[in-house]
Amino acid sequence: MDPAAQLRQLQTRRQFCGAGGRVSIGAAALATLLHTDSCRSDTVTGSPLNGLHFPARAKNVIYIFQAGGPAQMELYDYKPMLHQRHGEELPKSVMGDQRLTGFTKGQAAYPVAAPTSRFRRHGDSGAWLSELLPELGKVADELCIIRSLHTEAVNHDPALTYMVTGAQQAGRPSIGSWLSYGLGSENSNLPAFVVLLTAGLIPDASTPLSARHWGSGFLPSRHQGVKFRAGNDPVLYLSNPPGIDSATRRRMLDVTAQLNRRQSELIGDPEINARIAQYEMAYRMQSSVPELTNLSSEPDHIFKMYGSFARTPGSYAANCLQARRLIESGVRFVQIFDRDWDHHRNTPTHIRTKATLSDQPTAALIRDLKQRGLLDETLIVCGGEFGRTVYCQGALQEKYGRDHHGGCFTMWLAGGGIRPGTQYGATDDYSFNIVQDPVHVHDLNATILHCLGIDHERLTYKFQGRHHRLTDVHGHVVEPILA
Repeated sequence: MDPAAQLRQLQTRRQFCGAGGRVSIGAAALATLLHTDSCRSDTVTGSPLNGLHFPARAKNVIYIFQAGGPAQMELYDYKPMLHQRHGEELPKSVMGDQRLTGFTKGQAAYPVAAPTSRFRRHGDSGAWLSELLPELGKVADELCIIRSLHTEAVNHDPALTYMVTGAQQAGRPSIGSWLSYGLGSENSNLPAFVVLLTAGLIPDASTPLSARHWGSGFLPSRHQGVKFRAGNDPVLYLSNPPGIDSATRRRMLDVTAQLNRRQSELIGDPEINARIAQYEMAYRMQSSVPELTNLSSEPDHIFKMYGSFARTPGSYAANCLQARRLIESGVRFVQIFDRDWDHHRNTPTHIRTKATLSDQPTAALIRDLKQRGLLDETLIVCGGEFGRTVYCQGALQEKYGRDHHGGCFTMWLAGGGIRPGTQYGATDDYSFNIVQDPVHVHDLNATILHCLGIDHERLTYKFQGRHHRLTDVHGHVVEPILA
């Protein structure tokens, strides 16, 4: 039997089923990456949309994910009555039958813990923000604060997975991968989806993160997020090893591509074309990424704007500055995962630490984008996977902690497509139940896609006999918060 016949016999069922329709998609994706002019976002060449569903207000997204779940009543959801009710039992009529985690389900009592910080109004919008966020308060009129988010998940991994993929089970594409698949890239020398991780500093408040949280799931692998690390080698295995120069690497890639194309012709697996495209992207990134991640070219006044940690690689401030540079260079979706928001113990100290580290850089990012004319076309999303309980975890003490709470939490958006200076939704006096304009996880994702010109019901991918989408079979665009 000749080698070609042997290869055909090795086809898997998935490869055989995909040979008829998806090879053309892989070939189109490869053509997009191999031709510099074909990655323009205005024509959306190489994307399955073949043009946006409707005019987009935003071209790019910076998604600040506060992993762990910030306490909404400590930062954004002002509840003055809590200071009067401090130490009292949370009424059973308020708690209802909401799902509790194993941390507090067996508690004998659920005493109310009032936040230690005070609130005040900011800007023409009159938004209430904690005194822990003075710099964000100065740009409050740019924000749309949603105080009525809710989720069914109450544990970190399923809740975090739910927020970024639209499903609590692992294996679905992340939102950045959906946008890479749907809209393509603006810059053929950079990935469409980049991930920045902030180093954890609080040992008992860090939430584990996994590469699948920015993975492509069942989408072609070239749409997965590319993690940029802090330091001199931002992308693993991108640099040439000792003894290999650029010309040698180019010849190696050409030979590998020839072999892979022959394999693709024989087997028909579209993932082979995706791998060829990834190799080519990595080659182009060898010249574009080192310059882009070198922040030393930024002027001193920019570092001063972002704060004292902006020169520290891997810090939240440096990642905010890096996110602006990535968006400015044409990266479609940047996701900053900011750790240490899981405050089961010592909430008063930990929330102050996190607010101090994040307040100035976040406000600086908004100002920086605006002064460069990029805020109108860049959507900023900020929040975690759920909120925290108004009652304390364990006995009430000075260093109280708070448990997970999916019944209500706060996120804010700013920039492209969002109505600035807006407060949307409301919770009860205990910040425990939503009383006005609930917004589900799927509603949030549908709204993000809408700002980018995408109908969330029409961006789909067929997998295992079903057309999947980011919002599953749910989701409504939150029209009142749109510009």
